Amino acid sequence: MELTQYQGLPLGSPAPDFSLPGVDGKTHSLGSFKDKPILVIAFWCNHCPYVQAWEDRTIAVQKEFAGKGVQFVMINANDDESYPEDDFAHMVERSKRKGYNFPYLRDESQKSAEAYGAVATPDFFVFDAGRKLRYRGKLDDSKDPSSGRPATGTDSGSVLRLPGAGASLRGGGAPLAKLSETPFKEREDGRQVSVSMI
Repeated sequence: MELTQYQGLPLGSPAPDFSLPGVDGKTHSLGSFKDKPILVIAFWCNHCPYVQAWEDRTIAVQKEFAGKGVQFVMINANDDESYPEDDFAHMVERSKRKGYNFPYLRDESQKSAEAYGAVATPDFFVFDAGRKLRYRGKLDDSKDPSSGRPATGTDSGSVLRLPGAGASLRGGGAPLAKLSETPFKEREDGRQVSVSMI
């Protein structure tokens, strides 16, 4: 797994707002989760082998903490021209097939990914009740997500149990497929874009 040094949103930063369509047919924003004391925003996608490796573990963690006011929200900001399996129709299909117990949102413009400074999938951001960033990194520090290992002091699970804590763990995953500002081809909607990895 490639390790990624994070830039952008420092610990203590407020959560950037968003308004994004979900696979449930609803539009979601930060306000949609105002009753949740802890909000976990994760940048996610369908095709990434790192996401796929953590998928079942993430579903299990959401189930474990749902009764404690924790809400996971997944955002797919990948360019679906580079990865057609990351388009909205495939998101709907995968969320149903895997039994996602969290909202799965589409960020076609990649504006939320830019606001959060997301650089890879998966990329987890844990916010407290005041929506201040308390943790950023991997779901936990296990190299094997199927191990079922307990949370230690360097993972999001510890922050979920002790939301007064704060940590940042180097993350790993696949780079986001980014829409570049330099045009090289024309999309069906007429936008000219190039694709680069960040």
